[in-house]
Amino acid sequence: MLGTAERKQRRRGSSIADPGPLPVYKGRFGAQQAERLLWRAGFGPRPGESEALAKHGLHGAVLSLTRPKSQRLVGPPPVTAPGQPIQPYDVWGDDVLWWLDRMVRTQAPLIERMTLSWHDWFATSNEQVNSQRLMIDQNWTMRNLCLSSFPRMLKAITTDPAMQIYLTLSGSTKQDPNENYARELQELFTLGVDDGYTEADVREQARALTGWTNTWDQATGQPIDFHFDPQLWDDGIKVIYGHKGRFDWRGSLKLVLGHPDHPKFFVTKLWSYFSAEPLSARDTKAAEYLYVHSGKQIRPLVEAFLMHPTVQAGERMVKPPIVQLAGMLRAIDRYIDTDAWAWESNNIGQTPFYPPNVSGWDATQWLNTGTWQARFNLTAEMIGQFRALNPSSAKVKADPKKMTKQAIDFWGAPTISAPTKVALRDYARAAAIESATASWEREQFPVLTLNALRALVVVSPDYQTC
Repeated sequence: MLGTAERKQRRRGSSIADPGPLPVYKGRFGAQQAERLLWRAGFGPRPGESEALAKHGLHGAVLSLTRPKSQRLVGPPPVTAPGQPIQPYDVWGDDVLWWLDRMVRTQAPLIERMTLSWHDWFATSNEQVNSQRLMIDQNWTMRNLCLSSFPRMLKAITTDPAMQIYLTLSGSTKQDPNENYARELQELFTLGVDDGYTEADVREQARALTGWTNTWDQATGQPIDFHFDPQLWDDGIKVIYGHKGRFDWRGSLKLVLGHPDHPKFFVTKLWSYFSAEPLSARDTKAAEYLYVHSGKQIRPLVEAFLMHPTVQAGERMVKPPIVQLAGMLRAIDRYIDTDAWAWESNNIGQTPFYPPNVSGWDATQWLNTGTWQARFNLTAEMIGQFRALNPSSAKVKADPKKMTKQAIDFWGAPTISAPTKVALRDYARAAAIESATASWEREQFPVLTLNALRALVVVSPDYQTC
């Protein structure tokens, strides 16, 4: 039974006072602001897309992303070589290409970006699952529920075969309960590290979550038929967060979602995908109120966050590696035409379907000396054979200002700061003009310099962040 103090705490948690709505950005919303929105809530703009989105105003722009009219993919289907379609269920790396293709060709970028966020939130790796089919099935679950309610999402992920393999929930029985999923359910998914639960709660949650099993398909060598078997479930009395009962997996989820510490954890973690700055205490309370009183819906929070002044005009964020990769392809109107992107994603530090551990990716490690060099090499792969100018045939006027503009325009004219433009012009002047003495150098150095400028644009701090 709950003690008096615990009952009071739970009443406070379930009846959050209304602090008023979250603030809404009131400043200018032009192409530059729309560009940031498309990076924070998607994979960057295609040429001209920022200007088109800005015409809707902030409110209309956000709703066009959170309530897309179409999720259709536009453009040529993915191939690894001419005439060689990908095989996402069977060939290593083609699963990565399958999802990257969706990021590039989608007409609903926020849907794919939220799917990526949930993949990080409920990190599951194919290193342990060993089934690209199950991983892609999980990916579809996250996509379909990405803006629904968190209780629906949590239920779907708990019963998802890939997750059940990854955190060994399937096979956890009353004789041998496994604590892996129970621990991460609380620590990473709903409450936070050592926040609001004890080791006893982990053990009791593990007992409640027993009963899941599967069968083995000898023909395919894969587990199938994941299901709950009441005979394997521990039907004894458990005590979780002070509540006493014969809880099963449904009761386990209901208890953790009803925990008074859950709303704050949820809104804080969701916010972190959109902003590098923490929410103020007041805005956190406002977000908690919105979350709880919307029935723990995801979409209203996402919309409110995307209109928040901090998201629109706050500190810049480092672009996740796979987001930048997809955005570069979108900017130059290139599609999945090589299997190089699978191993390139690994080099730059983020391979979808292969997060490093159950905590997902560490965003503080997106940029370091190794990953920055990998992003520079990615740029060479991106434009090397596709659009590199040939110094033997191309003609480029040795004008540093025009060359800098041409290099920026190559990537769809992203916003580049004045100091970066000055640095690019200085480089162009030194490389294309001051270093050229012979007549052939005066012809070819501007071409080579423009190729280099294109690479320098996308490894600049302005492009690496949004």
